[in-house]
Amino acid sequence: MNNSINSNHHGEVRFENVIKRYGNVTALKGLDIVIEPGKLVTLLGPSGCGKTTTLRLIAGLEMASEGNIFIGGENVTHLTATYRRVSMVFQSYALFPHMTVRQNVAYGLTVKSVPKNEAYQKADEGLELVGLAGFGDRLPSELSGGQQQRVAVARAIVLEPEVLLLDEPLSNLDAKLRRHVREEIRQLQQRLGLTAVYVTHDQEEAMAVSDRIIVMNNAEIAQEGSPADLYERPASSFIADFIGDANLVNCEVLSAENNKGEVMLAGTKYAVASDGMTKGDAKLVLRPHALELLSPDHAGLKGEVSYAAYLGREMQYTIDTEVGQLFAIAPVRANSFAKGDTVSLGINENLARIVKA
Repeated sequence: MNNSINSNHHGEVRFENVIKRYGNVTALKGLDIVIEPGKLVTLLGPSGCGKTTTLRLIAGLEMASEGNIFIGGENVTHLTATYRRVSMVFQSYALFPHMTVRQNVAYGLTVKSVPKNEAYQKADEGLELVGLAGFGDRLPSELSGGQQQRVAVARAIVLEPEVLLLDEPLSNLDAKLRRHVREEIRQLQQRLGLTAVYVTHDQEEAMAVSDRIIVMNNAEIAQEGSPADLYERPASSFIADFIGDANLVNCEVLSAENNKGEVMLAGTKYAVASDGMTKGDAKLVLRPHALELLSPDHAGLKGEVSYAAYLGREMQYTIDTEVGQLFAIAPVRANSFAKGDTVSLGINENLARIVKA
């Protein structure tokens, strides 16, 4: 196979104070973003937070009210979608049912007046890239949902975009297939060195595919960083709650220095990581695996197991305590706890964190 598809221009995407208004509603508040060439960056957040609007602004399907947008160093703020070197993969796939798979993949090229035989050759290369060599003569209705999604990806990449945009691309797939297809998309993006911007509201999906995640809330950026940054060093209780499971417990910071805070929780002191926290009320972020269930004669937070579930490799527990209900995950042991048991909860200080209340 020749590498015509592989010779992509790497596209940096840059937003400089981009504002988007619809009438009196501000959908994006002064966004500054840099998406580095060859990286997969995910826009993550609850519905209505502005992530899809941001993607549509990159695509040229919406125009910025203020600010500037650059792709590959070129100011594209006032260019419509036709004149931007981006391709979009939609959640609906949007395949033409009466066309063969090859015709679907070649469609964007034929619209751009590429000769038919050349367009079909590129389409076959695209299908090979996504693992569908030999599927060109089939109709979309003869393919599974996962295969249809890969056709949609092939159709986008044969246009040799500077930036590949993916809008909730897996939301129509069942959970098992979703995991499989997201791995394929990630591997393809890395192999081709594509700059990709991915939108999802599924935090596990975001963590699995991204070099960097931009978490949005209320039309602005709440925090951005690598998946590990966001999980291990959430800047707020919103991030802690949104990225992975977290117990958020009200606590009081007694003292704070050197990015450590001393907190009092139910009469016991803990020294926990914190970024620039000061004394006073705060929230303690306790990940489910930061809690250790111990027999009640141990020191620690006392509680009663109100729910216990066996999930093969692990047990999941809900524990009623004086600081509220806590969710814990523990390895399966011969003497696992059961509903109604009284326990002491040990807290792994290295896995706990303080954020602003």
